[in-house]
Amino acid sequence: MDGFILINKEIGETSNNVVQKVKKVLKAKKVGHLGTLDPIAEGLLILAINKATKFSSYFLESDKSYEVKVELGKSTDTDDSSGTVIFESNVRLSEKIIRESLFSFIGESKQIPPFFAALKYQGKPLYQYAREGEYIKKPARKIFIKEINDYKYNNKVCSFTISCTKGTYIRSLARDLGEKLKCGAHMIALRRVGQHNFNLSDAVNISEISKEKIISIEAAFNNFKKIIINDEDAKKFINGVKNIYNDNQDNLYRISNNEGIFLGIGQIKNMNLKHKQLV
Repeated sequence: MDGFILINKEIGETSNNVVQKVKKVLKAKKVGHLGTLDPIAEGLLILAINKATKFSSYFLESDKSYEVKVELGKSTDTDDSSGTVIFESNVRLSEKIIRESLFSFIGESKQIPPFFAALKYQGKPLYQYAREGEYIKKPARKIFIKEINDYKYNNKVCSFTISCTKGTYIRSLARDLGEKLKCGAHMIALRRVGQHNFNLSDAVNISEISKEKIISIEAAFNNFKKIIINDEDAKKFINGVKNIYNDNQDNLYRISNNEGIFLGIGQIKNMNLKHKQLV
């Protein structure tokens, strides 16, 4: 029972609560989420089961896609609707200006994380400091917003879909949009619809969890090409010895032996194959 399960997280649930529920239902030794969702957010939450947790880094580094709603005219201390309003204004801006300001965030930029975040400062999450009235400002981090689509604006609320790199805070984007427009803004809805090569449409509710819903480790990486190696090369691969491969470009691959057993992720570099992560 090693693999990944896609959960459709409901609003109000913490990512950790989902992890604990899945662990209990599946009676798994190890379960971990691959990118947290705040309680106010919903949608795709990828969980790694048992040995699959060793492959977590490949998902934590992956791009994500969201459906978003941002309300203009109010800023909150959490940058979302769960917080206290700290600024209000009357929004009198044309839809054209709002759209242009939002789309100006496409591409590379630097973003300051929200005060209420799980990022740590001196071993303690930022949100714990913020709840105690101490607001720790972390340095701006490089992010990249790939695209923004399906933009709509109605009654001070703009909705859109967004595709972005890891580490992008949509709450911070809402805050920055409000600052850019000088009217204040905060996020009022967030649904994750995609991560890695997985989609929300393939996710299940917590009540539908079963062993049959687990995606094998190999299947989770079907976007990587597959290489089958003989028994001698398999031993080298497992022991960390390089194998010479002349016919492939530098890249990551799924590696299996002659019996079709998945061994792990391998990397070819300078015509040498070596394991990157073993099962």
